[in-house]
Amino acid sequence: MMLCLFLSINSYADDRIKQIENQLSVLATDMPGLEENVQMSVSGVSIQEFMRGIAEAHKLNISVDPSIQQNIVNNFANATVSDVLLFICKEYNLSINFIGSIMSIVKYIPPQEKLVISPPKVLKISYHSPTNKLSLDLKNDTLDNTIREIAKKSKKNIVIDAGVPTQLVSVYIEDMDFDKALEKLGIANNLLISKTNDDSYLVEKTVLGANNNNTTSGASNNRNTTTKTPNNSAVNSDLSFEVNGFSDISVYGTNVPIEEVIKAIANEIGVNYFLISDIKEKTSINVTSTNFKGLLDNLLQGTETTYSIKEGIYVIGERKTEGLRATKVIQLQHRSVETVNENIPAEIKQGVSIKEFLDLNSLILSGSEPRIFEIEQFIKDIDKVVPVILIEVMIIDYSNSRANSTGIEAGLGTSPATTGGTVFPEPNVSLNSNSINELIESFNGFGVLNLGKVTPNFYLNIRALETQGILRVKSTPKLATLNGHEATMTIGNTAYYVEETTNTLANQTTQTINTRVYKSVNADLSVTIKPFVSGDDQITLEITVSQSDFTEKIEPGAPPGSVSRNFTSYIRVKNQEMILLGGLEEKSIRESGRGVPFLSRIPVIKWFFSSRSREKSKSKLNVFIKPTVIY
Repeated sequence: MMLCLFLSINSYADDRIKQIENQLSVLATDMPGLEENVQMSVSGVSIQEFMRGIAEAHKLNISVDPSIQQNIVNNFANATVSDVLLFICKEYNLSINFIGSIMSIVKYIPPQEKLVISPPKVLKISYHSPTNKLSLDLKNDTLDNTIREIAKKSKKNIVIDAGVPTQLVSVYIEDMDFDKALEKLGIANNLLISKTNDDSYLVEKTVLGANNNNTTSGASNNRNTTTKTPNNSAVNSDLSFEVNGFSDISVYGTNVPIEEVIKAIANEIGVNYFLISDIKEKTSINVTSTNFKGLLDNLLQGTETTYSIKEGIYVIGERKTEGLRATKVIQLQHRSVETVNENIPAEIKQGVSIKEFLDLNSLILSGSEPRIFEIEQFIKDIDKVVPVILIEVMIIDYSNSRANSTGIEAGLGTSPATTGGTVFPEPNVSLNSNSINELIESFNGFGVLNLGKVTPNFYLNIRALETQGILRVKSTPKLATLNGHEATMTIGNTAYYVEETTNTLANQTTQTINTRVYKSVNADLSVTIKPFVSGDDQITLEITVSQSDFTEKIEPGAPPGSVSRNFTSYIRVKNQEMILLGGLEEKSIRESGRGVPFLSRIPVIKWFFSSRSREKSKSKLNVFIKPTVIY
């Protein structure tokens, strides 16, 4: 084999030199210096200096890697430059990189041989799910690959205990019940494979029995049944048990100490155990055909005692004892860790210290290992993807108002008025005394009619107005929130009014202090939506809409009045379904008038002896909501 490798290396080297020779031959047509003869004798000259001399003498572009630390001792006569370069590359394990007309001499790095990875061995394992049958055809296969393939095909969790060494397994089983097949696999390979309380399987190293050194507890060939009823004073006489190997234990007893049960069974089957602290609890037990590990799981459940297996020895003691307590970091994948601790049931947190580690979004648990396992299972159940709901809201506020104001107003002002105003399209004219006297003069002289004149400060206002307005307000915000959390939107205006306070201080002199404070009043439109997503993507919405607006002030400087509209609704909708809520409609009609007593109530004449105003308004609020579930 070494000879073949040597020949292969020489063959590859010859091919490399041949490739350099071919490239030099191609370059010789453009660089004649490669075909010129070399007359040179050197001794102890660095390869950089040697190549620099050849390059200068024959007009060539040669670069040498500075990291090459080699000296040349040679005598060249009538050898071409190409032959010299080939000799240098072969003799000193160098190579030439050709870049245009430049030749770069570098160290030769042989290519690494490609490793041929053989395909993994296909394990002959089959599992039939409807009948729970397992077939195995194994011969010198690794235990890790075997267990992994069985778990992958059966979708059942199988854990290899840390104390089990790496080993090869062999067995042939045809269509056997899954649990029995695993048991036979363990027996055939000096292993103990048992089913745990959470329906998973544990692979352990077989524990040698103290009373039967020739037989392992998990692969016992001695199937004789041992039935004992302890009669000595150290053991409760109500306890009896039958042992038919490590995985076939039956125990019967009423109000018997748990510690006595463990000691009696462990001594009988030859299990190595170490009891750190006393077990004070008692139990009534009637168990048939269980293994020692399953017996311990059930006996110690609900007590302050637990156990662990270290190098085949069962260490039993209080859960808080060093060596029995466990610490674990549980990282949440889909939700924040901040509210998880308060939602874990108090019953399963007893005796377990739980700390939040926000940097890793994790919980640090320290305490009893079985309780930590129970908490971990609970956290996995609630660590689900929380839906995000995108809520599209369209708010449409429609307002329509109409106002009429008519009448004639006359009076005396503090100074002469000015004639002015508009005649069309809004008749609103004010006449001063001069205009009125001219109008009176035009009527005087008709018969006995003589109205006289008005005073200079007299004025007359004639008004006949009608106004109409339509207001449409449309807002289309988009809100997003997590499932079960509120999303709130508020749009509003703020108005200010002045509040004046006068304080009088009486001392030697009377001092008056006036204080002006600007206070604010808000009118808002707020929408609060709280969504809940069910399993079929139905969305329950808790919706609260509140709208307030300003009204006229009762007098100048007073705070503005306000009017509000509110509604709350609970509704269920489908994903991406739009709903209409609201339709809150407000109508108002306001009429006012003033005039000369009695004359202001006579038809037709009343328009000349009074002024009247009438205002009618209607507003309507509609809210469209469309929720969309996104993840």
